[in-house]
Amino acid sequence: MREITDRTVLTVLRRDGGWSVEQDGDYFGQSPDKEVAKAAAHRRAASLHQSGRPCQIRVTGEHGFRGRAL
Repeated sequence: MREITDRTVLTVLRRDGGWSVEQDGDYFGQSPDKEVAKAAAHRRAASLHQSGRPCQIRVTGEHGFRGRAL
């Protein structure tokens, strides 16, 4: 399996009672609707991809799990 080490990671996550996208410590795409935040992440990923940057989108908090498993 090929490993890509230099890629941008976009993370869709719960934040301030809604959903946001995080990239390198910056947040954008805030919305109360997860699908809207995911769409913002996909738009950014498409833009990055067109400029030659590999990227990955992750979604966390979808199922309400938080913290460490015991």
